[in-house]
Amino acid sequence: MVISLFSGQGSQYQGMGKDIAEKYPELISLYDRASDVIDKDLKNICFEADEAVLGETANSQPAIMLTSLVCLEAAKNKGFQFEAVAGHSLGEYASMVASGVVSFEEGFRLIKARAEAMDKCAKANKGAMSAVMKLAPEKIEEICSTVDGYVVPVNYNSPQQTVIAGETEAVAKAAELFTAEGARVIPLKVASAFHSKLMEEASKEFFETAKTITYKKPQIKYYSNLTGAELTDFSDMAEILAKHIVSPVRFTSELNAMLNDGFDTFVEFGPNKVLTGLVKKTLKGVTAYNIENVKNLEEAFA
Repeated sequence: MVISLFSGQGSQYQGMGKDIAEKYPELISLYDRASDVIDKDLKNICFEADEAVLGETANSQPAIMLTSLVCLEAAKNKGFQFEAVAGHSLGEYASMVASGVVSFEEGFRLIKARAEAMDKCAKANKGAMSAVMKLAPEKIEEICSTVDGYVVPVNYNSPQQTVIAGETEAVAKAAELFTAEGARVIPLKVASAFHSKLMEEASKEFFETAKTITYKKPQIKYYSNLTGAELTDFSDMAEILAKHIVSPVRFTSELNAMLNDGFDTFVEFGPNKVLTGLVKKTLKGVTAYNIENVKNLEEAFA
């Protein structure tokens, strides 16, 4: 069984998706449709923008989402089929479009509101995030609870990688304690402490747009960061999506749920191959690969 995965923030790079769009010009219309919704030239942002411009939350979120969906459409045009979707953080929005929960245009209405709210909140509430390697999640939770100030685990990425977020000084203190335990700690280049309570104002602002969107039950299985399992109740998606902004990403639990449900092939769509790596570090005996350019695409359907 095959599941499609969609990339999260931080995976962006200049020129992402360009070679696929050039080889399959029928996909250019997706750039035009998304650009009309968010009122930005996403073709230029994806293909030409430098690292600084791409790194802005208001640009990176819609650009990554669009690249992911373009890569998926290119694969579908070659006969790719899948039975479920999942994304990492902002990747859940590509998942919603891919599974029919929202339309393409409404997906970009959502991501525009989300990115702008998070960008504004990040500028008002400076925070930090760090990836902690080679330390059990339970130990990370325990250490965070002892630190003065606010710092919490926010991304459960694999058994060997957990991301923490919070107030800058508290994150730095936690990093010292993790290092003393033998962990490797990598500060992340982010604007603030995403998926933590420092994003509370963004969550509230985003909710005002989220509640105006029409949501449908997906046509295939949809796995959620919020619960770490398949989501089956779509009656209050606005509340779920708003809560998602201030809640941990339970990606490791999601992957195990997918495996238990019989999924054995994981295909990541979007820039870079971060999720492909997390699958390989978390699950044994499965197939995982990414599609982000013409080379990947042609290899997958050779």
